[in-house]
Parts: sequence; structure tokens; C-alpha cells
Amino acid sequence: MTALANKHQALNLSQGFPEFDAPELLKKQLNHYVLEGVNQYAPSSGVTKLQQQIAALIARKYHNNINYEQQVTVTSGATEALFVAIQALVKEGDEVVVFDPAYDSYQPAIELAGGRSVHVALHAPDYKIDWQAVADVITDKTRVIIINMPHNPSGKIFKTEDINALKALVTKHDLYVISDEVYEHITFDGALHLSALTDPELFARSFVISSFGKTFHSTGWKMGYCAAPAQLMVEFRKIHQYVTFSSFTPAQHALADMLELEPEHVDELSCFYQQKRDLLSEALAQSRFKILPSEGTYFLLLDYSDVSDLDDVEFCQWLVEQAGVAAVPLSVFYNSASSDKVIRLCFAKNDDTLKCAAEILCQL
Repeated sequence: MTALANKHQALNLSQGFPEFDAPELLKKQLNHYVLEGVNQYAPSSGVTKLQQQIAALIARKYHNNINYEQQVTVTSGATEALFVAIQALVKEGDEVVVFDPAYDSYQPAIELAGGRSVHVALHAPDYKIDWQAVADVITDKTRVIIINMPHNPSGKIFKTEDINALKALVTKHDLYVISDEVYEHITFDGALHLSALTDPELFARSFVISSFGKTFHSTGWKMGYCAAPAQLMVEFRKIHQYVTFSSFTPAQHALADMLELEPEHVDELSCFYQQKRDLLSEALAQSRFKILPSEGTYFLLLDYSDVSDLDDVEFCQWLVEQAGVAAVPLSVFYNSASSDKVIRLCFAKNDDTLKCAAEILCQL
């Protein structure tokens, strides 16, 4: 869709990357460390001061005092961390439960490990998890449940009952959890992100994956990390060592400084993105689209059933070519294509871009 947006000079609200730049301090510190010659391999598990700052962030946000040396590994993006976690847990013949709509890297990584993904579909308008349906697909081959909260693309967040239901299942069936929490600091309307890190029983069975790219508007740096119990992290590091060995050294130092010197950036993300969500939602209020609730992430879903009879892929192609706005069809996030007439917009864009896109969409 980004390629189509560029081809048709359309407003790009499709791919999930910010239109604005990373914080000035972060860029300044990266430049500083590059010029200082901090350009060689970092320790495989991460630069010590960054591991320490990650552990401090986890303690501050989730009241979990983890051991930075044994339980934090810095990775080349959250996608690498997800891949490594899957390879560490999944073996030939294992089954992994994933929730559709799902991030597209899960299934290939599962299949490369010799496993099989078992898909539980969520549907508009609420995308609520039916935990009985999850229980029904668990077999003696099930090894892992992958969760993604706040959820891309639906914008849903976990509630206490979801955490409890997940914990009950993994405890009963002796399963592991891979918790994709890359939008962890972007929740709205005062709601808290219920991380797997907040529940000791759940965390004991979990790899928790986070993204600096999402948090610091720097997706091109490909920097993330994994937190896990020490015994699981031993297995994670065995694979990480032979995937990337270590990650971008000067960026690790810069990120450590950013976390230490401007901790308020993380705390302000929710308000920052809620303003953009509200701006786009209010600008679309008079349109023919139905706006679905966004509780977190930087995505907004629109039901276009009153606008077009096309399927979502065809509608998004028409939208970018004829209307000049690029969006993402929801069906591409499903193993078995959903018939919901829903598209995803990314509102990690400048306000003027959001206003212009909404003006166009209101004319349809």
C-alpha cells in the first residue's frame, strides 16, 4: 500500500510508521556516540546501561523488579525478538494459537520452526476474544499462545478478565505465552496496559516483546527487546546469538540516555496519540464510515459498508487510486479472509495529513 500511495501521490495512512521524526535528544545522542567511535559490536545480550534502563522502566511501569543481566535481551527490532522467541519454544509438530487479525510475521516463524499455527478469529465491531473458543482449539500438541496487546490492527486492549482467562488456560495445559506488546505505552482514555509482566504467574511462562521503534518514533532503527524469566532467556539467547549476535551499538547507548534523561516521553505517549486519534475521529464524524473504538495503538478502524460494496482489498485499491488516501484492508491479517468491511488507518501522522485525509473521506 505504501508503494501504491507513492505511485498515486496519495496520503499514506496505511503502513504503521510515524510521519514525524524521533526525539531530538535521541538523534543528538546517536550522533554523539557515532562520532565518539562507539561503533563496534555490543555484548550479545545488550549494552549494560540500556539493559539497566529497560529493567528500571519495567519496574516503574509494571512493578516487576527483574534482573537486567539475566532477564533482558536487546534485539534488532521486535520482529527479531518474536522470531527468536518462537524458535526457542516451538519444535516439530507443535501447535501455536494466534488471534486473527494477526501480525504477519507470526505464522512464517512458526512454520520455520516446524510448528503449525492455529487461528482463532476475532470479528468486528468489538474484536473480543472468546476464551471458550480458545479452550476448544487446545490439544496435546499446543505449545504456545501468542497475544498482541494493545492489539494491531483492532486497537483493543486486554481487560482483567482476559488476563485471568489466559493465565487459567496456560496453567491448566502447561503452555507458554509470547506477548507482543510493542504498543504498550499507547493506551487511551485513562486505561492501563495490562502487561504479562504485571502478573507473576503469567510472566513465569512468558516472553514479553517490546519496541523502541514504536515508542520513540524510530522504526527505521529496528531496535527492540525481550524480557523473560531467566531460564527462558537462556534459551532465547542461544538463538539470538546466531540470528543477529548483537544490535546497533551507538543506538543502544542513545536509547539508554533517552530513557534516563527524558523518561517523560514514555509517559506522554498516550496523550500525544489520543489527541491524534480524537482529531481523526472527530474529523470523520460526519462521514459515511462507522468509526470503531480504538483503545490503544496508533490505528483506527473504519467500517465502510455504507460507502461501498467492494471487498476490502478492492476498496483499498480504489481508495488509493481514485480518492488519494491509502489504507490497509483488514482481511490480509486473517488466515481465512474475513468478510467484515473494515479498513485500518494509521494516525501516527502530522495533524495536517489527518485533516486532509478526513476531508477526502468525508466526501465519499
